[in-house]
Amino acid sequence: MIGNTFKPADKALLIRNAKPVGFAGVDAAALDILIGTDGKIADTGQELSSPDGADILDTKGSYLSPGWTDIHTHIWYGGTDISLRPEQCGARHGVTTMVDAGSAGEANFHGLRELMIEPAVENVYAFLNIGSIGLVACNRVTELQDMRSIDIDRIAATVEAHRDVIVGLKVRASAVISGGWDLVPVKLAKKLGRVLKLPIMVHVGEPPPLYDDILALLTEGDIVTHCFNGKVGGSILEDEDLYTLVEDAAARGVVLDVGHGGASFSFEVAKAALEKGMLPQTISTDLHNRSMDGAVWDMGTTMSKLLSLGMAFEDVVQAATIAPRKAIRLDHTDLLAKGKPAEFTIFDLEKSDLEVKDSKGIKSTLHEIFEPRHAILGANAIAAHRYQPAPGAALDNCPHCGWAL
Repeated sequence: MIGNTFKPADKALLIRNAKPVGFAGVDAAALDILIGTDGKIADTGQELSSPDGADILDTKGSYLSPGWTDIHTHIWYGGTDISLRPEQCGARHGVTTMVDAGSAGEANFHGLRELMIEPAVENVYAFLNIGSIGLVACNRVTELQDMRSIDIDRIAATVEAHRDVIVGLKVRASAVISGGWDLVPVKLAKKLGRVLKLPIMVHVGEPPPLYDDILALLTEGDIVTHCFNGKVGGSILEDEDLYTLVEDAAARGVVLDVGHGGASFSFEVAKAALEKGMLPQTISTDLHNRSMDGAVWDMGTTMSKLLSLGMAFEDVVQAATIAPRKAIRLDHTDLLAKGKPAEFTIFDLEKSDLEVKDSKGIKSTLHEIFEPRHAILGANAIAAHRYQPAPGAALDNCPHCGWAL
């Protein structure tokens, strides 16, 4: 389902009694939405008539937002040692669009596309890793050893051959990955991004390079993922000079992305940043097979964590829907207009006493949680629920890289 298109359905779908949230200019207590068999919005309003034979989904007042969009996942299952299948991160947990964040490089991107992106029920896109091998053996075999790891001509050819699904370039800027290569990979990624007219997503971790120096290279539309990590040398609250640089970067249009992951989200850092008015533009999970049963679980739980730390409900919805769509240059305006492809998430905000943890193992209790009910992809309504690992399923993670010990 590439480029926000869906298979024709046998029946039209009428969604009743939904409370719209996250749609600019839409202020209705309840709304009906009629979706044609072509997957496009045929009508919206109150108490719409049901066409003969249409499926009817009565939400009973649940929220309806633009589809949850997760711009940091790892779903090259079988192509890397950390990846999940798209369906493990997607519609059945409320996510309608997801982006693989650099699992594949130019040498193996064709497999990611053919085996994961094209068969997926969800809309799936990708950031292309500038390292040719991607994350085949993540953190055991680095994708950024030296210039032999990067083939500029093949990167450009891969982007041109797959521009419908490649939304940017990914580079991991951390000593764990590139040793003492410092800023060179980021500079190369940025140069390629300018040439290919694509944003770059930068993983920030243990220095070198310094977070400060990375920010100086980024321009409007580039993405810093793991913005609330608590790593020594990589936390935005470690010193006032760095915090000012982050503020300046956000002001010039650099996107701050949560990218929770197994080692990259701190309650302490996120809470302090939110109290200072530093909001993430996008909320993402960094789901992989060693974070799903650990700290992350799913998109709804990650959204709930930001809500619990003081981010406003409407801001959380925006950062999980419209803002990530804008960041990867997808249509993000008038998403309830007639003729637009129907892509929504239906959810409730439920009272809870759910205990969760951040990537450092710090525990917290969520008193409100985003509970997905359905993912709407065209005229198909897919039942959804939050993911909860089985007791004892959580893995012990390395405090430095997040991968299982």
